[in-house]
Amino acid sequence: MRRLTLVVAAALAFAGAAHAAPLSDARAWYVVNGATGEVLAQHAAQARVPIASITKLMTVLVALQHLRPSDTVTVTSGAAQVGESRIPLRAGQRITVHDLLEGALIQSANNAADALAAAAAKGDLPRFVGWMNTRARQLGLRDTHFVRPDGLDARGHVSSARDVATLARIAMHSAVVREIVAKRTDTIEDNTVTLHTWNDLLGSFPGLIGVKTGHTNDAGWCEVAAARRSGYTIYAVILGSPTRSQRNVDLQRLLQFGVDQYRTLSLVRPRTYAWTAAPYGRKPIPLVAVDSLVRVVRAGRPLTERVVAPAAVALPVMLRQPLGRVEVWDGKKLLGSRPLVAARAEAKPGAAARLSWYAGRTMHHLGGLLH
Repeated sequence: MRRLTLVVAAALAFAGAAHAAPLSDARAWYVVNGATGEVLAQHAAQARVPIASITKLMTVLVALQHLRPSDTVTVTSGAAQVGESRIPLRAGQRITVHDLLEGALIQSANNAADALAAAAAKGDLPRFVGWMNTRARQLGLRDTHFVRPDGLDARGHVSSARDVATLARIAMHSAVVREIVAKRTDTIEDNTVTLHTWNDLLGSFPGLIGVKTGHTNDAGWCEVAAARRSGYTIYAVILGSPTRSQRNVDLQRLLQFGVDQYRTLSLVRPRTYAWTAAPYGRKPIPLVAVDSLVRVVRAGRPLTERVVAPAAVALPVMLRQPLGRVEVWDGKKLLGSRPLVAARAEAKPGAAARLSWYAGRTMHHLGGLLH
């Protein structure tokens, strides 16, 4: 069967491009589409800088390799004494792992992070930190090195905006992490301790689902945040902002820039895309898409619609018989395709009807020659 390929540059993308990425006074920033890994904006994204309590994402991931959230563990004296951001803990106290996870991720409590590490490694914190660094290498975090499980300032304890985004995306694969980092407040230890998040954008930026803040003298004000939209999630990282309020403003601008880069569009709709010729004088058969194709696409990027269909078909043709396809391309990337089917049935004429048609064609051609 002879096939005809029609290639049409379709005006499927919306007009115009999204605005330019905002600037920040932070040391580093990074914006990425969590669904595709497409980097949307970056500055000094591989610079090795302190990340403060964002470290606790890795602490929690490693701890959950050795502990279950339902486990009850004993707080060591070393963990109980860790200062700065903290929850009420005392040496010898029995507490659930889930309560420590919430303390570390919501309140950003350093003693909760150290208690998790000590419980997982049976009191051997250097061993636990070794596990953290091993996991970092396994995850491809090339700019990352950990010294402490809590993220307090320590020589050589560094990561990068790019690595932080990767770490956050992986951490959000954990259901327990996703549940906790989305909370603005909660209670632990039999409702005797109330936790409050340091993530000021939770509840104020639409679709924000986490993930972690951090602050020390060396690190400045830091955060990695994730905002969900239909079909995609944007991760934005700010490291080393001069103030908490400036971090919040810049992070909100970066997140808004990220979500503005995409639209959810119907790229294929139920309609006629081509006609294929039918023999014996029958009318062309319309080829229709009966299923929609909905995709998230990048702003301002031209898309190409390619229709692949036969120039002519043999009879009979059944109703909804697949006879081609329509494809939508973003450059060399296929966004998706949908089958094209016959919009009507067409029976094959009987022998007498076919002979009559051939005879009519012959007489028509002979008439043309006589003229």
